[in-house]
Amino acid sequence: MSIKRVLYKSIVGKPLRSFALLFICIVMSAAVYGGAVISVSLQNGIDSLEQRLGADIIVLPESASEKVKLENILLQGTPGYFYMDKDIANKLAAINGVDKLSAQYFLVSANAECCTVQVQIIGFDEDTDFSVKPWLREAYSGKLGKNEIVVGSDLSTRVGHSLTLYGVECKAVGKLETTGTGLDTAIYAGSDTVRGLIKAAESKGISVLSKQDPADVISSVYIKVKDGYDIDEVTASINLGIDGVQAVRTKSMITGTADKLSVISGSVRLLITAVWLLSAVIMLIVFTVLINERKREFAVLRAVGFSRRRLAAQVLLGSLVICFVGAVLGIGICTAVVFPFSRLIERKAGLPLLTPDALTAAGYAFAALAAVTVTGPLASAYSAYRLSRIDTGRILREGD
Repeated sequence: MSIKRVLYKSIVGKPLRSFALLFICIVMSAAVYGGAVISVSLQNGIDSLEQRLGADIIVLPESASEKVKLENILLQGTPGYFYMDKDIANKLAAINGVDKLSAQYFLVSANAECCTVQVQIIGFDEDTDFSVKPWLREAYSGKLGKNEIVVGSDLSTRVGHSLTLYGVECKAVGKLETTGTGLDTAIYAGSDTVRGLIKAAESKGISVLSKQDPADVISSVYIKVKDGYDIDEVTASINLGIDGVQAVRTKSMITGTADKLSVISGSVRLLITAVWLLSAVIMLIVFTVLINERKREFAVLRAVGFSRRRLAAQVLLGSLVICFVGAVLGIGICTAVVFPFSRLIERKAGLPLLTPDALTAAGYAFAALAAVTVTGPLASAYSAYRLSRIDTGRILREGD
């Protein structure tokens, strides 16, 4: 009888035991691979958000409840808008330490017949902007004309197609790469386009302003601080010197999100370690019980010519096969859950999530496969050693 046939009979002959080991390996590989992918995806999202903001300070109207609404827009894509007097930009320019500033305009398309979809619309000033255009150029190199837009990666609109916003046909001239943030569901347009959309909304009875003219308001101001100036001091000067606004240091927004990320990543690493250790202990127990159950079977195999080394190899090979199959299944199941549902996970976690590219994900998959595949044979090594020490004659006599 060949070792392959003995191996096949040992796995198929005890389906419940084999399935239990397989399930343990699936859970272990899913935890190792899934935990690694989610951790790196969260970090990618934070890095992407930091690159996209591109400013040292963001100034909002006090009605925006400090940074809460802006975080909802940037991180979760929650539609929102708020406005303040345009003259505030001139006051900000007079603050000592301000190098560059540029205003943005927020508008939400209505979920009604006048609009194709309900999305966040972000307008920026082409002439003064320094935060949006650098990465917007990745999708469109020209200057945005009237009613031309660049759409986020999660919107179904393709380049060259149009969206109807408050009855206005807006043509998509570019589509952004995935950022893992709420920006993936946003639309970017020039300031003239957004002002026109505000007027179009009012003509349809949807008022987003009280009595102001769209040309007299802005939603936020992005500020770049001069070299040599302390960002916190400039932020404090704005908050103390200008009424009705709230200046927020960009890093403080990212730090708060990064703190949440740190807690989640630490919990994920702890979970991975706990699952791995628990699975290894269970495997050790299972293989120990297995040897006790199969002592007579192994004694018979020894009697018909199997060497101790061949029997030990059969135990190790059996664990290797089950662990390999379980690891592949666990990685496959995890891939089918994490990647297609990454946006749902992002919304539930309230954190930016940018999944790694295929090559990086494959590296984590290989690491998880190796970790699980090695753990099984290591757990069975003690049992294989015990097997090589059994007294064949005594066991056969005990069975008489």
